[in-house]
Amino acid sequence: MENAVDLQEQEEQELFEHFKIIVDKGQSLLRIDKFLMVRVENASRNRIQNAIDAGNVLVNQKQIKASYKVKPFDEISIVLPHPPRDTEVYPEDLPIDIIYEDSDLLVVNKAAGMVVHPGFNNYTGTLVNALAFHFEQLPQLPGNDGRPGLVHRIDKDTSGLLLISKNERSITHLAKQFFDHSITRRYIALVWGDIENDGTVTGYIGRSVKDRRVMDIYDDEEKGKWSVTHYKVLKRLGYVTLISCELETGRTHQIRAHMQHIGHPLFNDAMYGGDKILKGTTFNKYKQFVDNCFDLLPRQALHAQSLGFIHPTTKEYMFFESPLPADFKAALTKWENYIVTS
Repeated sequence: MENAVDLQEQEEQELFEHFKIIVDKGQSLLRIDKFLMVRVENASRNRIQNAIDAGNVLVNQKQIKASYKVKPFDEISIVLPHPPRDTEVYPEDLPIDIIYEDSDLLVVNKAAGMVVHPGFNNYTGTLVNALAFHFEQLPQLPGNDGRPGLVHRIDKDTSGLLLISKNERSITHLAKQFFDHSITRRYIALVWGDIENDGTVTGYIGRSVKDRRVMDIYDDEEKGKWSVTHYKVLKRLGYVTLISCELETGRTHQIRAHMQHIGHPLFNDAMYGGDKILKGTTFNKYKQFVDNCFDLLPRQALHAQSLGFIHPTTKEYMFFESPLPADFKAALTKWENYIVTS
């Protein structure tokens, strides 16, 4: 019998699965699509074929065709988008800001406060519910099962751009781009403190032993997954700094946990300690000013500003940007005015 799957890497923000298989020495020649249908759970022939066509299946680090026959000791790597959840999705006529759409995909500007997909205690009112209603209004095209295809997600209280697939072929191509870290994702964040110029934060990110909702950064690879965030300073505003963050990896709460790890949590990020006055004076006037900013921006100061990727069909590079939402802009303007008048 063949060796078991060595690795099933399930990204939590990037919704794909990565499998590695080493073929047993006793394996007889067999087409790779048939082999993988047996070895990989939920892998239909169509899913496997789409993965091969997209270049998501490598044998001994080389792309192959569906007719390839596996041999003993072959090393197989396959990247697949997550299969749809079993949770029933109820279409809801909710407002969504679609900034681009074609027959393969759409780009959505998600509002802060909206959960991306149904889950525990969030079965309705999510972006996926809204997209399911939108898809019902569209003509059903070949290969489109009418279900939104998520290839990544952002936190409930983070605003900004999300890429949604409309068919199995496109989601397979996009999943590979996330796996290869070739997708461009830049965020705008307001952090506490006078952060040093341009840098990179790295570490193994995993659940905190004190609070499973929170992510911590570790030196030990056994405790988490490797994570990389590059940041640049955009504007210094005294006790806070506006920065741009580019994701090299996309882990749960990555930017939020990374900024807290280096001592600069996101402004008003309650889960990571940013909802307290961490820098500044002890004067009541300053405290009132910060409280007013918290009221204007009642969430973590994080916005998914730009998104770039290769279109799965046209192979053209596509790039989208989203302006800062009103709440973020209002708090930022207040800080800018505070610095001018101080």
